[in-house]
Amino acid sequence: MLKAPALRVCRVVLLLGGLCAAAPLFAANEIKLSAAQAKAMGVVTAALSSSITESGKGLPARVVVPNHQLHIISAPLAGLIESVAVAPGQAVKKGQALARLQSPGLVEIQRGFLQAATQAHLARESMNRDEKLFNEGIIAESRYLAARSHYAEAGAALSERRQALRLAGLGDGALQRLERSYAMSSVVEVSAPVSGVVLESMAVPGQRAEAATPLFKLAQLTPLWLEIQAPIALIIGLQPGAVVSVPAYSANGKVTQIGRGVEEGSQTITVRAEIRQGAENLRPGQFVEAVLAANGSGKHWHLPNSALVRLRDQPHVFVQTAAGFRIQPVSLSGESADSSVVSGDLKGDERIAVRGTSSLKAMLQGLAAGGE
Repeated sequence: MLKAPALRVCRVVLLLGGLCAAAPLFAANEIKLSAAQAKAMGVVTAALSSSITESGKGLPARVVVPNHQLHIISAPLAGLIESVAVAPGQAVKKGQALARLQSPGLVEIQRGFLQAATQAHLARESMNRDEKLFNEGIIAESRYLAARSHYAEAGAALSERRQALRLAGLGDGALQRLERSYAMSSVVEVSAPVSGVVLESMAVPGQRAEAATPLFKLAQLTPLWLEIQAPIALIIGLQPGAVVSVPAYSANGKVTQIGRGVEEGSQTITVRAEIRQGAENLRPGQFVEAVLAANGSGKHWHLPNSALVRLRDQPHVFVQTAAGFRIQPVSLSGESADSSVVSGDLKGDERIAVRGTSSLKAMLQGLAAGGE
């Protein structure tokens, strides 16, 4: 005849699938359970090490270009867009021509530059001549000082005109050729200030553009930012440097900034991360699912919420052993609608019960009660 504790154990097993014929034993937080019994109870396990990349839904995030890597290229002068040399999505190098404009205003600036260059040349010669006469005592010092002042003013005017031409897109080589040959041109070449990728082209051949009209949006795409919408509960203990991954695109990075304001509708906080590894797999404006760890140190695992059970308000997981399952406490670092990030005394090569955990919990509690 069965004693009372053994009878209670048998009743629990019968409720979970009629396995009383081989009633498991409970010792040291471990359930002794055969593979056949676990299958009959609907228990499914998954490798802990692979749960990071095979996780369920992560946190919603948007890929953006860092502000300092985004460049808006505008028309330096008013004119007619003659041709466009690039298209959206095309990679360009620093100094590469993007478009050509016909601008009558460029001719006027060049004329002003040549006049200023001539005036500066005459002022320099006049100053040199007066300096020689002053040294010989032929003229008064005031006349020499006036000539030197006039030369300084002419030099300042020349520098102003030279800078205006640089802003119009002329390089030092083109300025030197203009000064030597006096050959003026109405063609303005719009070139890339940095190497990057053309995100958007607003320039249309045949269109008239005013000065400062945006023509291209150019970006450097490494690194990229992730703007993650994280629940308030998840950022408790979160620090800059925490590991962030986008498993679907093999991209990884670290948290750089944690927002202070809360979105009223979703009650989430924007967490910004910098993605360096795998940034080439992401696209600006893309929406992805990001996995966020609580801090940048220690090991964290991403598990489906179905793998977690709570005992005395402490999250636990069931670790598969040779004889059955062992209950293991873990620390909850963060959670989303379908998954959680945990840390604990785990090696990383264990298999964790991800389904049927309610049955294992009921069995554990029943066995514990029977042992009282």
